[in-house]
Amino acid sequence: MSVCYHQPEEMQSAIARWRDSGLRVALVPTMGGLHDGHLALVKAALGGHDKVIVSIYVNPTQFAVQEDLARYPRQMAQDKAALAPFGERVSIFAPKTLYADDNATMIVPGGAALPLEGVHRPHFFTGVATVVFKLFQAVPADSAFFGEKDFQQLAVIRQMVRDLDLPITIHAAPTIRAADGLALSSRNAYLTTAERAVAPVLRQVMQDCAKQAVAEKALEATYETAKAALQEAGFGKVDYFYFCDPIRLQAVTDVRDDSRLMAAVWLGDTRLIDNESCQKLCAAQ
Repeated sequence: MSVCYHQPEEMQSAIARWRDSGLRVALVPTMGGLHDGHLALVKAALGGHDKVIVSIYVNPTQFAVQEDLARYPRQMAQDKAALAPFGERVSIFAPKTLYADDNATMIVPGGAALPLEGVHRPHFFTGVATVVFKLFQAVPADSAFFGEKDFQQLAVIRQMVRDLDLPITIHAAPTIRAADGLALSSRNAYLTTAERAVAPVLRQVMQDCAKQAVAEKALEATYETAKAALQEAGFGKVDYFYFCDPIRLQAVTDVRDDSRLMAAVWLGDTRLIDNESCQKLCAAQ
């Protein structure tokens, strides 16, 4: 059975003991609602570390007032059950809060945080950067593992670690998808049965867009075709849908193998995000 820690001090003490014994420690930050994508991160972390800490904390500072903080999946019993098969090598860090009542300091990232989500959810990466920094202090691990599903978040965290000289190594793991191509996400639970049947069209449209972009090089027309296909399938507003460079996440005019197609699209009341490199999209069947 996994041990569950609730206070930063007890978590720090445990890691200090493990390190004194020569053990390597990894952190997998989550907001709970664990699915196979999260479990793939845990498996990757166990590959090179003796102990893995899965943090479970729904971070209030990355939600705007009108967003889904209140209904975000909270299922601690199920999450513990999902981690139980890993045994004692995996522990949980589940703080009640990471913020003092009078908290007055936040990290405001620039660079990779500014486009895409930074335009449509300008509060978001301040909350993400701040809570991840605080998690790195509470759980002073050797490494942290993040999924490419949230590719911009990964870029922002790498940027923060570099800019602030944080003593932790960041590892990325590929997006885990359902058999029909939909990227796994805790928010997929919001989809109705009918919406879930439509959701995989996003991945199909992304693949078509990449192939057209490589063949024709007419990006704006390709984007318009993709958006029309999404709306015809039943999707709503498209927050963004375009190719970026993989580091700064700035829009590109010519795609390369490593160019990243970034998408955020509404389906009913659920906002789906996805991304993939041009090379992988073109190779996907």
